[in-house]
Amino acid sequence: MTVATRLLRWFDQHGRKDLPWQRSTEPGRRDAYRVWLSEVMLQQTQVATVVGYFERFVNALPTLRDLAAADEDTVLALWSGLGYYRRARFLHRAAQLCVAQHGGELPRDYDALSALPGIGRSTAGAILAQAHGLRFAILDGNVKRVLTRYHGIHGHPGQSAVEKQLWQYAEAHTPKTRVADYTQAIMDLGATVCVRSRPRCESCPLASDCIAHRDDLTAQLPSRKPAKRIPTRATVMLVLRDARGRVLLERRGPQGVWSGLWSLPEAADPDAAWRIAQQHARIDDAQTLTPFTHVFSHYRLQIEPLLFDRATAQHGIADNPHLRWCSADELTALGLPAPVRSLLLQVSDID
Repeated sequence: MTVATRLLRWFDQHGRKDLPWQRSTEPGRRDAYRVWLSEVMLQQTQVATVVGYFERFVNALPTLRDLAAADEDTVLALWSGLGYYRRARFLHRAAQLCVAQHGGELPRDYDALSALPGIGRSTAGAILAQAHGLRFAILDGNVKRVLTRYHGIHGHPGQSAVEKQLWQYAEAHTPKTRVADYTQAIMDLGATVCVRSRPRCESCPLASDCIAHRDDLTAQLPSRKPAKRIPTRATVMLVLRDARGRVLLERRGPQGVWSGLWSLPEAADPDAAWRIAQQHARIDDAQTLTPFTHVFSHYRLQIEPLLFDRATAQHGIADNPHLRWCSADELTALGLPAPVRSLLLQVSDID
């Protein structure tokens, strides 16, 4: 039997069919907006984490037109905690382009679809295959792992030559019928059976001729990315809180991590933090809170929080669109970096 035949038989018995983005508009097809949103959310994030975010997002913005009409703060607030916020901005911009150029729908043409911000080859393929039943291959992280092991491909999957080879296999295995189910099947196999550590080869429908299984290479494949030392940076975060319990937030610039999100003012060291705090408010004292480290994909950030309690706002902040005093209720409607939101929750418990 072909790879597709075996995967579809396995999928019929063991595949996931009750995920919130699998709502069908007709048999074998799904809503393109929900497929798109789920595919973007699932980049760098596991299904168990995504489900709650997805449901919250579509409850607030149930259609592509709703997403296009929303303001950026609303979109980022719904995304807050998922990380990689550039994904949310691309979603928002792509939705606006769909309204402006494609009648408020995701285009069914591959070239037009893949031209939208944040939609690469695999995401475009997933949308066209799952929403419209068109024969397009996908190659997300789970699929790469399955194909790498099945065909015994050495070399890191992120290398262009290896990825090109994987795309050739992905396209060759994609069937002409039941494309939506097949793409879900191979993703499910990678997510639930052909997992990174301790794959359940005894339950795999492809084990009989899988090279990695035959040659005892499942621990070595896919080949790991060459190790790279992650640098460490340090910052001081200023928690300015007034007598009403509001905290001062600052919108970050368009570049760098957390771009465009509301966050806490930062300084290079405690002395600089005092100077910055005095520019924004009248302050009397500061309390050093427990330092912590937040890990990004490319560096570690050591954060030292300073709490300036019962601060009094200086004049001029109301006229600055990048600064605002926010109550606890207002924080829920803003896009905040996950470590900042956690820090503010901790601060709310401090009298």
